[in-house]
Amino acid sequence: MSKTLSIIIPAYNEQGTILEILEVLKNVTLPEGLQKELVIVNDCSKDNTLALINQFIQENGQMDIAIHSFTKNQGKGAALHKGIALATGDYIIIQDADLEYDPNEYTVLLKPILSGNADVVYGSRFMGGNPHRILFFWHTIGNKFLTFLSNMFTNLNLTDMETCYKLFKADMLKSLTLQEKRFGFEPEVTAKISRVPKVRIYEVGISYYGRTYEEGKKINWKDGVRALWCILKYNIFKR
Repeated sequence: MSKTLSIIIPAYNEQGTILEILEVLKNVTLPEGLQKELVIVNDCSKDNTLALINQFIQENGQMDIAIHSFTKNQGKGAALHKGIALATGDYIIIQDADLEYDPNEYTVLLKPILSGNADVVYGSRFMGGNPHRILFFWHTIGNKFLTFLSNMFTNLNLTDMETCYKLFKADMLKSLTLQEKRFGFEPEVTAKISRVPKVRIYEVGISYYGRTYEEGKKINWKDGVRALWCILKYNIFKR
């Protein structure tokens, strides 16, 4: 019996890229006969994102797609919580609705899990020889600092804690009680997954096609401060 990969897609004001990323996901071939389940959570987009998603669903009735739309904006973390709850697959991966990450690299992320070696796989933008768009110096420094601080508390040696590409065995991810509504999801889930008994976490190198703010990038320095607080909160104050 074939297994399923649930692909959770939080979307907020992504009318410029949502159809393209959905088309890429439609054409991705997964290894070992894995099936795809798309779980899209529209975070009360103010643009044409929802209409475009509905158009895609109508035109691709053969695909396994679940959609939920918030009636008010709640943040990326809240969208991910909803997507995790709705996912029915054996494995769960997070996919942003922009074009910064390439779904054709799912095979690379899945390999450690399908070979029986891993329970969780992070896709690192800072390792391997894959292409990386050169953008913001201080973002890179901030990401590396947050990863370093997170590693100090979790005793992991990740190179990219803040990466979008995180792949989990579904039952393990669903066992966590997650609270962060916005961009604090990354340090929270890392802190909590690291404490799962006997968890096996792997990291693989991935490509990164980063966006500028003019192209729609949303994260800023305030989210970095929140991530810093979440590292302390979920590793010290709320263990």
